[in-house]
Amino acid sequence: MASVESLIRDRETFHVQADQPVLDVVRVMVEHNIGAVAVLRNGELAGLFSERDLMKRVVNESRDPRTTPVAEVMTRDLVVVSPDRALEDCLALMRERGFRHLPVCQGKQLRGLISLRDLLAHAVVEKDGEVQMMRAYITQST
Repeated sequence: MASVESLIRDRETFHVQADQPVLDVVRVMVEHNIGAVAVLRNGELAGLFSERDLMKRVVNESRDPRTTPVAEVMTRDLVVVSPDRALEDCLALMRERGFRHLPVCQGKQLRGLISLRDLLAHAVVEKDGEVQMMRAYITQST
C-alpha cells in the first residue's frame, strides 16, 4: 500500500503568505497551473486557497482581489494528513468530505499538497500494473 510520501517526495510545493493580495496568489496559481495553494503564516500552514475560494469568497462577494489579503478568503478549517498516510485512506477521506486538495504536514510544517487528480492518476497506474501482471500470468499459464 503506497503512502503519501511516495507522491510528494520529489515534488515542489508551492505556497504563499497569508498577507499577500488575492491577485498575487492567483498569479502564482496560474503560473504553476495549480488549482489550490497552501497559505503560510510564520512558516506554518494557516489555510488553503483554491479556485473555489476565489469564486465563492472573492468574485461572488465583489471583493477587490488587488487589496484583499488571501487570509480573509482562504479555507481555514483544514483536514491534513501525515506523509505516512496510505493513499487509499486519503482518497476515501476526500470523497467523504467532498474536497479536492489535501495538505500534507509533519507536525505543523507543510510537506506537500496532494490533489484528487494525483490520487486518481496513481490509482490508474497501479491498476494498469496489476492488469499487466495478470495478462502475463494468463499468457504463461496457457
